[in-house]
Amino acid sequence: MPAASKKGAKLKKRATKQERRFFFLGLLFVSPWLIGFLLFQLYPILSALYYSFTDYNIFQPPKFVGLKNYITLFNDKYFPVSISNTAVMSFIGMPIGLLVSLLLALLLSKEVKGMAVFRTIYYLPTVVPVVASAMLFLWVLNPEYGLLNNFLSLFGIRGPSWLSDPKYTKISLMMMDTWRCGQNTVIFLSALKAVPKSFYEAAELDGAGPVKRFFKITLPYIGPTIQFTLVMGLISSFQYFTQAYVFASVSQMGQSITGGPKNSLMFYSLYLYINAFSYTKMGYASAMAIVLFLIVLVASFVVMYLMEKRITYDVE
Repeated sequence: MPAASKKGAKLKKRATKQERRFFFLGLLFVSPWLIGFLLFQLYPILSALYYSFTDYNIFQPPKFVGLKNYITLFNDKYFPVSISNTAVMSFIGMPIGLLVSLLLALLLSKEVKGMAVFRTIYYLPTVVPVVASAMLFLWVLNPEYGLLNNFLSLFGIRGPSWLSDPKYTKISLMMMDTWRCGQNTVIFLSALKAVPKSFYEAAELDGAGPVKRFFKITLPYIGPTIQFTLVMGLISSFQYFTQAYVFASVSQMGQSITGGPKNSLMFYSLYLYINAFSYTKMGYASAMAIVLFLIVLVASFVVMYLMEKRITYDVE
């Protein structure tokens, strides 16, 4: 073998050995995340998939029942109710929150004196834990001495029973979620700050007004941010639980948790929780979790597909 070939083979062997060493070093550094993912994410997902085909109540070994849980779920009278309530929060409440966040971001993007204080004030509700926010709104929305009804009474308006009237329970949740819109406001604000001022200056020279500049420059430029917040908000709203749990528990006055007044607070995740931890129907709850995963997957894909046609990433 020629000397050059021997040298090349030796260098290749050395490079392969070094690559193998770097590979194992990389695995070592990523191992904490990898172990956490395998134990706390992948294993629970696979376990839920397995238990969804079983009759399992924690206290007895799981018994394989095939598709029985899924058939029972689609024949469950509370299934369409929970899906309907969840859809209202996902396709009405969540977009309203995003719209308010965008409007607040537009206001907070103005360079005026003391704006840093206003930005802090609008973000503060996000820092408050969700349970604490829900408890706070239980007082604000109290029909007798709540702040909101007292404010409405100043104008001669008799406020409704926000938490006991099924027509207003989801509206109450929407108001609280809109109050907690600081996180999305910050995301939109950062996107608005990234829009080059030269775009607005050129449009203004061409005679474009504020409305036209917003729809022709601002919206296209922050389109990817809107897509991100919309998809993440959709995923989060399909898992709506904590606020509904607090509101429903108070409306039941110490009784077992149900769906609130006329099941108006029976969201899908809450119904899943009831089946899992109140009725210990873990196999049935696992089937519900798998169905929820598929619903979120399809809804996210549809939103991404529809928005991808209207969003451009090349705004130059």
